[in-house]
Amino acid sequence: MNRRVFLKRSFLAGAGWGACHYLGWPAAEALLPAGAAPPALETPHFASRMQAFVWRNWQLVSVDRMAATVGARESDMVELGRSLGLGEPPPISSEIERRAFITVIRRNWHLLPYEQLLTLLGWTAEQLAFTLREDDFLYVKLGSLKPRCAPLKWSPPTPAERARAAEIAALVREEFGEVPLTGRDPLFGFVSRLSAAPPRKVPPREPDRGRPEIPRFCYSYFALYGDALLDPALDPYPEGYLARLAEAGVNGVWLQGLLANLAPFPWDERISAGYEQRREQLRRLVERAGRFGIKVYVYLNEPRSRPLAFFERHPGLKGVAQGDHAALCTSAPEVRGWLIGAVESLCRAVPDLGGFFTITASENFTNCWSHHQGGSCPRCGERGAAEVIADLLRSFQEGIQRAGGRQTLIAWDWGWAEAWAEEAVRRLPDGIAVMSVSEWDVTIERGGVRSQVGEYSLSALGPGPRARRHWAAARRRGLPAFAKLQVGTTWELASVPFIPAVEQAWAQGHNLREEKVSGLMLGWTLGGHPSPNLEATVAGLNGEDLEAVAVRRHGARHAGPALAAWRGFSRAFREFPFHIGSVYHAPWQMGPANPLWNQPTGYASTMVGLPYDDVTRWRSIYPVETWCTQLERVADGFETTAAELAAAVDRDPPPGLEDELRFAQACAIHWRSAATQARWITQRDAPNPDPATGRALLLAELSLARRLHRLQSQDSRIGFEASNHYFYVPLDLVEKVINCRWLLREG
Repeated sequence: MNRRVFLKRSFLAGAGWGACHYLGWPAAEALLPAGAAPPALETPHFASRMQAFVWRNWQLVSVDRMAATVGARESDMVELGRSLGLGEPPPISSEIERRAFITVIRRNWHLLPYEQLLTLLGWTAEQLAFTLREDDFLYVKLGSLKPRCAPLKWSPPTPAERARAAEIAALVREEFGEVPLTGRDPLFGFVSRLSAAPPRKVPPREPDRGRPEIPRFCYSYFALYGDALLDPALDPYPEGYLARLAEAGVNGVWLQGLLANLAPFPWDERISAGYEQRREQLRRLVERAGRFGIKVYVYLNEPRSRPLAFFERHPGLKGVAQGDHAALCTSAPEVRGWLIGAVESLCRAVPDLGGFFTITASENFTNCWSHHQGGSCPRCGERGAAEVIADLLRSFQEGIQRAGGRQTLIAWDWGWAEAWAEEAVRRLPDGIAVMSVSEWDVTIERGGVRSQVGEYSLSALGPGPRARRHWAAARRRGLPAFAKLQVGTTWELASVPFIPAVEQAWAQGHNLREEKVSGLMLGWTLGGHPSPNLEATVAGLNGEDLEAVAVRRHGARHAGPALAAWRGFSRAFREFPFHIGSVYHAPWQMGPANPLWNQPTGYASTMVGLPYDDVTRWRSIYPVETWCTQLERVADGFETTAAELAAAVDRDPPPGLEDELRFAQACAIHWRSAATQARWITQRDAPNPDPATGRALLLAELSLARRLHRLQSQDSRIGFEASNHYFYVPLDLVEKVINCRWLLREG
């Protein structure tokens, strides 16, 4: 089973969960999840937990909110920050307050108990419960547990704490001099830049005259998982950003939606409060995007499960139970009738909507077979997964047809079991497109280790055998075949706006042109930054050479060096030690911002969340030396190619190439740091560690943290990804230098 599927199912099957009234769940105040609740990790490079609290929140939370959280005066927080060398409190922008809550939660997970975390956020327990459950499975990313933290209460620093603060301040001055510790480019400064109208530098590309234009859709680079259709301030697709996507060849965008928030829910009208406003905002978004030739698609993962108390009032709707929730059984005529009517009414209200794509056998707990347990439902068990899921999709399609049939329905086979996937395709009604992950089951060999790709690969290209099987089944049924890709970034590294392995992206499009697919999903929640990768994928699909993309983006003067760099980065990236276990658990999203401990933490690495020191999960199927060597090869290749590109363009790189150079350097730092951390931890845990080797590795890691601090300080896009917010901020990289210096001192 795919690891992401397993993790999410394990989480959703857990008992003891509630959530907010937004989905009709019971009040959450007493239901914030604890899991195993092990003791929180300490931060021994600081003299106290209070020092760590002030440091980690200095750049993200206002001084008054910090003070209220720990029962201090604002002046206490300011004085402590100054004593650590942080200077004056930086202004906390509205963008930070609105967009950084996941970063705040993650960095305080080991510092504060829930009660104080709620004060720091200014939230209710209900809001936090909803975010942990619904914000792209945040609780899974945090390890499905809440570390046990004693309340953190202010008291004046002791002499020892004052002495350590002075040491830290001196260390910071020594390592960083007069460099602004919080960076020169404000956090989220890129939002306004990407939202502004782009300069029209090049003529629009010629359409592919050999075939009709096909859907090519992606997610917003900076969207929030909040209720964007009820809060216009959360607009995921401003006009300038849409224009930039259109210039890159994108003609579709998507956003997630909850059907009960977009249409009346007949069994509890409170759940649907505000659906008219959401529809109006969606209609406006569709109209605005349409001016740029872009369609809007809504992601449906439906029907959402309901708490068991709901079924005491509606027992005939109950399906499979998991923990304190049960499925709305889609074998019940009333449920299918609601799905048909809800989709129909939404399509009538927003007639120019591009369509929907669906996940029906994974992610949230939805239909009885969604987590492969439908056999325990007396109705769905007899029918089988293929029939139940095809019938669910038929309900969506019937709603579309009743509204006039203008929208496209895309059935993503992600999570479908091979035992019944082709039967499900055979049962689908006319007009539905079947989408498969292109690279799934591609066989690779890296460092002598053979494996297969699951998903989220740009280093290994599709199409693979699974996609080809499912596309062939779709074509036999007379249905369009779509490919799901990751062409900008993947979990191979999500901390940069795009990985400049542009030749790989072009080859993805070229391969799928040969496959004659009917549509492309260009990425999940990551990879939507307007980039040469997006443009190159479309060029490959349209039969255009990569050279033409280089000329269009960088002009004739710089096209040659750009093209050579794209090929060099791609050649290096093909050495990447891919395995889905590594992709989800390795520390490269945080890079050198990931702290080191002088003793094993005992914590398991979490899915793209908190890597800790879990080298076993990081390396997955690879021997540790092989894994580190492969990462170093990739980093070497990126660094060498970046140096060649810098020399070729001398002191006059155009802005686009300057970005590519910066992101390539950041990529190399992240991957090299992952290898350096793994080597240091292996040394730490060896029966007879070599102090000289350990010291050299710490100095190397310290240097990487300083280098990445310089890059992130220049460009606030580095370290950010839409569904995780900032994996790290500049002060985290300064803290890593403090961390390494403390470990060097302690021996």
